[in-house]
Amino acid sequence: MNVHLLKCFGAEPGGGNAALVVENDDSGETGRQRFARERNVSACVFIDRQADGGIVLDYFYPHTRSPLCLHATLAASHVLLTAPGAPATLTVTTAMRGQALHLLRSAQGLFIGLAPQPAPAVAIERYVPSELMGQHMHLASPPVIASVGSPKLLLEVADRTTLRALRPNLELIADWSALHKVSGCYAYCRTGESEYEGRNFNHLDPALEDSATGVAAGALAAHLQQSLRLHQGHLTQQPCLIQVQYSAHEIRVGGMVQRST
Repeated sequence: MNVHLLKCFGAEPGGGNAALVVENDDSGETGRQRFARERNVSACVFIDRQADGGIVLDYFYPHTRSPLCLHATLAASHVLLTAPGAPATLTVTTAMRGQALHLLRSAQGLFIGLAPQPAPAVAIERYVPSELMGQHMHLASPPVIASVGSPKLLLEVADRTTLRALRPNLELIADWSALHKVSGCYAYCRTGESEYEGRNFNHLDPALEDSATGVAAGALAAHLQQSLRLHQGHLTQQPCLIQVQYSAHEIRVGGMVQRST
Protein backbone atom coordinates (compact mmCIF):
# COMPACT_ATOMS: atom_id res chain seq x y z
CA MET A 1 0.00 0.00 0.00
CA ASN A 2 1.35 3.41 -1.01
CA VAL A 3 0.10 6.46 0.92
CA HIS A 4 0.59 10.08 -0.20
CA LEU A 5 -0.18 13.10 1.98
CA LEU A 6 -1.04 16.25 0.07
CA LYS A 7 -2.48 19.67 0.83
CA CYS A 8 -5.03 21.02 -1.61
CA PHE A 9 -6.46 24.44 -2.51
CA GLY A 10 -3.90 26.28 -0.37
CA ALA A 11 -3.90 30.04 -0.90
CA GLU A 12 -0.21 30.17 -0.02
CA PRO A 13 2.74 27.72 0.05
CA GLY A 14 2.42 25.14 2.82
CA GLY A 15 -1.29 25.72 3.32
CA GLY A 16 -4.41 23.91 2.25
CA ASN A 17 -6.82 21.13 3.14
CA ALA A 18 -5.04 17.82 3.81
CA ALA A 19 -5.93 14.59 2.02
CA LEU A 20 -4.45 11.10 1.95
CA VAL A 21 -4.24 9.29 -1.39
CA VAL A 22 -3.93 5.52 -1.04
CA GLU A 23 -2.78 3.18 -3.83
CA ASN A 24 -2.59 -0.61 -3.97
CA ASP A 25 -5.04 -1.21 -1.15
CA ASP A 26 -7.22 -4.33 -1.31
CA SER A 27 -9.16 -3.92 1.93
CA GLY A 28 -12.94 -3.58 1.92
CA GLU A 29 -15.16 -0.77 3.11
CA THR A 30 -14.78 -1.65 6.80
CA GLY A 31 -10.99 -1.66 6.60
CA ARG A 32 -10.90 1.59 4.68
CA GLN A 33 -13.19 3.28 7.17
CA ARG A 34 -10.97 2.10 10.01
CA PHE A 35 -7.89 3.45 8.19
CA ALA A 36 -9.53 6.87 7.67
CA ARG A 37 -10.66 7.03 11.30
CA GLU A 38 -7.19 6.11 12.62
CA ARG A 39 -5.35 8.56 10.35
CA ASN A 40 -7.87 11.31 11.19
CA VAL A 41 -7.07 13.43 8.11
CA SER A 42 -9.97 15.41 6.68
CA ALA A 43 -10.34 12.98 3.75
CA CYS A 44 -8.86 9.80 2.31
CA VAL A 45 -9.25 8.64 -1.28
CA PHE A 46 -8.42 5.11 -2.41
CA ILE A 47 -7.34 4.64 -6.03
CA ASP A 48 -8.68 1.35 -7.40
CA ARG A 49 -7.32 0.28 -10.79
CA GLN A 50 -9.72 -2.03 -12.62
CA ALA A 51 -8.89 -5.00 -14.82
CA ASP A 52 -10.21 -3.14 -17.88
CA GLY A 53 -7.85 -0.22 -17.24
CA GLY A 54 -10.44 2.01 -15.60
CA ILE A 55 -9.79 3.89 -12.37
CA VAL A 56 -12.28 4.20 -9.52
CA LEU A 57 -11.95 6.66 -6.61
CA ASP A 58 -13.37 5.66 -3.21
CA TYR A 59 -13.70 8.44 -0.57
CA PHE A 60 -13.69 8.22 3.21
CA TYR A 61 -13.88 10.85 5.92
CA PRO A 62 -12.93 9.82 9.48
CA HIS A 63 -16.63 9.38 10.31
CA THR A 64 -18.18 8.11 7.07
CA ARG A 65 -17.81 7.05 3.44
CA SER A 66 -18.60 9.79 0.92
CA PRO A 67 -19.94 9.76 -2.65
CA LEU A 68 -17.61 12.61 -3.66
CA CYS A 69 -14.84 14.79 -2.24
CA LEU A 70 -13.18 17.22 -4.61
CA HIS A 71 -10.18 18.21 -2.50
CA ALA A 72 -9.34 14.50 -2.22
CA THR A 73 -9.94 14.15 -5.98
CA LEU A 74 -7.53 17.02 -6.59
CA ALA A 75 -4.95 15.18 -4.47
CA ALA A 76 -5.54 12.01 -6.51
CA SER A 77 -5.15 14.07 -9.70
CA HIS A 78 -1.70 15.13 -8.53
CA VAL A 79 -0.69 11.49 -8.00
CA LEU A 80 -2.18 10.31 -11.30
CA LEU A 81 -1.22 13.18 -13.62
CA THR A 82 2.16 14.48 -12.44
CA ALA A 83 4.24 11.28 -12.40
CA PRO A 84 6.79 10.86 -15.22
CA GLY A 85 5.00 9.76 -18.39
CA ALA A 86 1.54 10.47 -16.95
CA PRO A 87 -1.22 11.66 -19.30
CA ALA A 88 -2.46 15.24 -19.25
CA THR A 89 -6.08 14.14 -18.99
CA LEU A 90 -7.80 11.14 -17.44
CA THR A 91 -11.39 10.13 -16.81
CA VAL A 92 -12.15 8.30 -13.57
CA THR A 93 -15.37 7.25 -11.84
CA THR A 94 -16.53 7.43 -8.23
CA ALA A 95 -17.07 4.24 -6.23
CA MET A 96 -20.46 4.95 -4.66
CA ARG A 97 -22.37 6.48 -7.59
CA GLY A 98 -20.28 5.85 -10.69
CA GLN A 99 -20.01 9.58 -11.44
CA ALA A 100 -17.55 10.46 -14.20
CA LEU A 101 -14.80 12.92 -13.28
CA HIS A 102 -12.45 14.40 -15.87
CA LEU A 103 -9.00 15.09 -14.44
CA LEU A 104 -6.95 17.71 -16.30
CA ARG A 105 -3.37 18.98 -16.02
CA SER A 106 -2.85 22.29 -17.82
CA ALA A 107 -0.67 25.39 -17.68
CA GLN A 108 -3.19 26.82 -15.19
CA GLY A 109 -2.79 23.82 -12.85
CA LEU A 110 -4.87 20.77 -11.96
CA PHE A 111 -8.63 20.78 -12.49
CA ILE A 112 -11.52 18.38 -12.07
CA GLY A 113 -14.25 18.58 -14.69
CA LEU A 114 -17.73 17.42 -13.77
CA ALA A 115 -21.34 18.08 -14.65
CA PRO A 116 -24.07 19.54 -12.43
CA GLN A 117 -26.14 16.82 -10.79
CA PRO A 118 -29.81 16.68 -9.82
CA ALA A 119 -30.42 18.18 -6.38
CA PRO A 120 -33.12 17.04 -3.94
CA ALA A 121 -36.39 18.90 -4.45
CA VAL A 122 -36.87 20.36 -0.99
CA ALA A 123 -39.32 23.11 -0.05
CA ILE A 124 -37.18 25.32 2.21
CA GLU A 125 -39.47 27.11 4.65
CA ARG A 126 -38.55 30.71 5.52
CA TYR A 127 -37.65 29.84 9.10
CA VAL A 128 -35.24 27.02 8.20
CA PRO A 129 -32.04 29.08 7.61
CA SER A 130 -32.50 30.91 10.91
CA GLU A 131 -33.03 27.68 12.82
CA LEU A 132 -30.03 26.00 11.22
CA MET A 133 -27.76 28.99 11.80
CA GLY A 134 -28.99 29.49 15.39
CA GLN A 135 -29.82 33.17 14.84
CA HIS A 136 -32.21 35.33 12.86
CA MET A 137 -30.92 35.38 9.29
CA HIS A 138 -31.30 38.16 6.71
CA LEU A 139 -30.20 36.32 3.57
CA ALA A 140 -28.97 38.25 0.53
CA SER A 141 -30.77 35.83 -1.82
CA PRO A 142 -33.22 32.94 -1.46
CA PRO A 143 -31.72 29.67 -0.13
CA VAL A 144 -31.16 26.98 -2.73
CA ILE A 145 -29.89 23.42 -2.94
CA ALA A 146 -27.39 22.76 -5.73
CA SER A 147 -25.09 19.85 -6.52
CA VAL A 148 -22.17 18.62 -8.57
CA GLY A 149 -22.34 15.25 -6.81
CA SER A 150 -22.80 16.08 -3.11
CA PRO A 151 -25.80 18.41 -2.60
CA LYS A 152 -25.34 21.57 -0.52
CA LEU A 153 -27.83 24.00 0.96
CA LEU A 154 -26.42 27.37 -0.16
CA LEU A 155 -27.07 30.36 2.09
CA GLU A 156 -25.90 33.79 0.93
CA VAL A 157 -25.20 36.24 3.74
CA ALA A 158 -24.59 39.98 3.47
CA ASP A 159 -20.87 40.25 4.09
CA ARG A 160 -17.66 38.73 5.42
CA THR A 161 -18.27 39.95 8.98
CA THR A 162 -21.62 38.16 9.12
CA LEU A 163 -20.14 35.02 7.59
CA ARG A 164 -17.24 34.75 10.02
CA ALA A 165 -19.47 35.36 13.04
CA LEU A 166 -21.82 32.44 12.30
CA ARG A 167 -22.12 29.82 15.04
CA PRO A 168 -24.65 27.37 13.59
CA ASN A 169 -26.63 24.59 15.23
CA LEU A 170 -24.51 21.72 13.92
CA GLU A 171 -26.72 18.97 15.35
CA LEU A 172 -29.80 20.43 13.70
CA ILE A 173 -27.93 20.82 10.41
CA ALA A 174 -26.94 17.14 10.58
CA ASP A 175 -30.51 16.05 11.29
CA TRP A 176 -32.01 18.30 8.58
CA SER A 177 -29.39 17.16 6.06
CA ALA A 178 -30.01 13.47 6.76
CA LEU A 179 -33.76 13.97 6.41
CA HIS A 180 -33.47 15.74 3.06
CA LYS A 181 -30.41 13.88 1.68
CA VAL A 182 -28.26 17.02 1.64
CA SER A 183 -24.57 17.22 2.60
CA GLY A 184 -24.78 20.11 5.03
CA CYS A 185 -24.95 23.89 4.62
CA TYR A 186 -22.59 26.20 2.79
CA ALA A 187 -22.81 29.86 3.83
CA TYR A 188 -21.15 32.38 1.53
CA CYS A 189 -20.90 36.04 0.66
CA ARG A 190 -19.75 38.01 -2.33
CA THR A 191 -16.51 39.93 -1.78
CA GLY A 192 -15.78 41.28 -5.26
CA GLU A 193 -16.24 40.71 -8.97
CA SER A 194 -16.57 36.91 -9.23
CA GLU A 195 -14.94 36.67 -5.78
CA TYR A 196 -16.62 34.92 -2.85
CA GLU A 197 -15.86 33.65 0.63
CA GLY A 198 -17.58 30.69 2.24
CA ARG A 199 -17.84 28.31 5.18
CA ASN A 200 -18.99 24.70 5.17
CA PHE A 201 -21.07 23.21 8.01
CA ASN A 202 -21.20 19.43 7.74
CA HIS A 203 -19.65 18.14 11.01
CA LEU A 204 -20.94 17.87 14.56
CA ASP A 205 -17.63 19.10 15.97
CA PRO A 206 -16.88 22.81 15.28
CA ALA A 207 -13.16 21.97 15.34
CA LEU A 208 -13.66 19.87 12.19
CA GLU A 209 -14.90 22.75 10.03
CA ASP A 210 -13.65 22.28 6.49
CA SER A 211 -10.87 24.52 5.19
CA ALA A 212 -11.85 24.01 1.54
CA THR A 213 -14.99 22.45 0.10
CA GLY A 214 -14.67 21.79 -3.61
CA VAL A 215 -18.15 20.31 -4.01
CA ALA A 216 -19.62 23.50 -2.53
CA ALA A 217 -17.56 25.66 -4.90
CA GLY A 218 -18.83 23.62 -7.84
CA ALA A 219 -22.40 23.78 -6.58
CA LEU A 220 -22.16 27.56 -6.15
CA ALA A 221 -20.82 28.01 -9.69
CA ALA A 222 -23.61 25.80 -11.02
CA HIS A 223 -26.21 27.85 -9.15
CA LEU A 224 -24.79 31.23 -10.19
CA GLN A 225 -23.89 29.98 -13.68
CA GLN A 226 -20.54 31.73 -13.62
CA SER A 227 -16.85 31.19 -13.07
CA LEU A 228 -15.61 32.27 -9.67
CA ARG A 229 -12.84 32.31 -7.09
CA LEU A 230 -13.91 31.08 -3.68
CA HIS A 231 -11.94 31.81 -0.50
CA GLN A 232 -12.32 29.57 2.56
CA GLY A 233 -10.42 28.53 5.68
CA HIS A 234 -9.88 31.88 7.39
CA LEU A 235 -11.28 30.65 10.71
CA THR A 236 -9.42 27.34 10.51
CA GLN A 237 -6.14 29.21 9.93
CA GLN A 238 -5.67 27.36 6.62
CA PRO A 239 -6.54 29.96 3.98
CA CYS A 240 -7.67 28.27 0.78
CA LEU A 241 -8.58 29.43 -2.71
CA ILE A 242 -10.76 27.35 -5.02
CA GLN A 243 -10.92 28.34 -8.68
CA VAL A 244 -13.97 27.33 -10.70
CA GLN A 245 -14.29 27.60 -14.47
CA TYR A 246 -17.94 27.45 -15.51
CA SER A 247 -19.50 26.42 -18.82
CA ALA A 248 -22.93 25.06 -19.63
CA HIS A 249 -21.45 21.62 -20.31
CA GLU A 250 -18.78 21.25 -17.62
CA ILE A 251 -17.69 22.83 -14.37
CA ARG A 252 -13.96 22.70 -13.66
CA VAL A 253 -12.80 22.96 -10.06
CA GLY A 254 -9.10 23.45 -9.36
CA GLY A 255 -6.41 24.91 -7.15
CA MET A 256 -2.94 24.48 -5.71
CA VAL A 257 -1.71 21.01 -4.66
CA GLN A 258 1.46 20.40 -2.64
CA ARG A 259 3.00 17.31 -1.16
CA SER A 260 3.21 17.48 2.62
CA THR A 261 6.13 16.10 4.58
